[in-house]
Amino acid sequence: MQLNALSFVQPTPTSAWGTYLSQVDRVMPYLGKLQRWSETLKRPKRALIVDVPIELDNGTIAHFEGYRVQHNLSRGPGKGGVRFHPDVTLEEVMALSAWMTVKCAAVNLPYGGAKGGIRVDPKKLSMNELEKMTRRYTSEIGLIIGPQQDIPAPDVNTNSQIMAWMMDTYSMNTGATATGVVTGKPIHLGGSLGRVKATGRGVFVTGREAARRIGLDLRGARVAVQGFGNVGSIAAELFAEAGAKVVAVQDHTGTVFNGDGFDVAKLMEAGRREGVVSLAGAERIDNEAFWDVECDILIPAALEGQVTAERARKTKAKLVLEGANGPTVPEADDILAERGVLVVPDVICNAGGVTVSYFEWVQDFSSFFWTEDEINQRLDQIMVNALNHIWDTADQHKISLRTATFTVSCERILAARQERGLYP
Repeated sequence: MQLNALSFVQPTPTSAWGTYLSQVDRVMPYLGKLQRWSETLKRPKRALIVDVPIELDNGTIAHFEGYRVQHNLSRGPGKGGVRFHPDVTLEEVMALSAWMTVKCAAVNLPYGGAKGGIRVDPKKLSMNELEKMTRRYTSEIGLIIGPQQDIPAPDVNTNSQIMAWMMDTYSMNTGATATGVVTGKPIHLGGSLGRVKATGRGVFVTGREAARRIGLDLRGARVAVQGFGNVGSIAAELFAEAGAKVVAVQDHTGTVFNGDGFDVAKLMEAGRREGVVSLAGAERIDNEAFWDVECDILIPAALEGQVTAERARKTKAKLVLEGANGPTVPEADDILAERGVLVVPDVICNAGGVTVSYFEWVQDFSSFFWTEDEINQRLDQIMVNALNHIWDTADQHKISLRTATFTVSCERILAARQERGLYP
């Protein structure tokens, strides 16, 4: 029986949800009898849209639209970030929640996928207004989140302070301090050492393993990074420590280039202060020129849909490491494959963040905390083991790493769905 598409979104082939559906379709031939349950992957379990009204500092009332989507909870409670961005939509949050489902299963964490967001430009709000908005949003979604239900975390334009407000609001509403309701919190509120750098570290670890497999020496390798926030800057820092040269960086202020490689520490300082273009002496180039700079490794670590077909034809990179969620559209994926460019997909490449979030959640439940060395060692081991299993699957079926990651993940998700059955 052919089912209609979801009634509340109208995806295009290159939109976030359209991209996700295309990725799921490609994995169908490898699911065997589990195909019977495959529609589960294409339909979010729950989508909540909330109104977030606050009183601004000038006394007027402003309303913001907020979302929390739980894509699949077959393997455990929902897990996924919260982003504050003016372009947030229900469709985008749906796709991000679905990628979280796949990502958690790829590294075999006992979570399902979820995601949240508010359509707002947080730079236009004062700290007081930002706190009010965060607390009201948390109260509105409070009926579906919780340490055993759905655990938010930081994402675009959110950080440990936002998580602290969310944790406090949830705790006040439930009458008990619940440190496990969010991850990415400040250390003294039950946060984990190593969490801030975890996503960027995961990008580096998977990139290091992929480079080794294709015979690319990191010493002297040229790296281009799009997006220089928490993920892109940490990945750049770790690649530089391994001997690579960061030759091009793009952030919201523009694009800079240095064929000899940047001093990443100075670049990070400039990025935090006024953006990468504020770095003294840096050569500024056109934003579109970023995509055809001479580089060996390309790290798209900004927003989804950045690697288009045209940009895939341009890039000189041998290796693409997806630090962002959904940065490569399906047509671009095919072009990169035809050109022999290896893509390490987001659903394994940037899974370091959710892995250390899992560590934080476990530590909160046990009230026993690990050292940063222990956390980094466990992260490295989980990421490498997961990537090796995915690589074996890719070799077995002669498919891309992305399709192999979806194959491994979707088998785990649908096996759990099948074993649980349908209730009632």
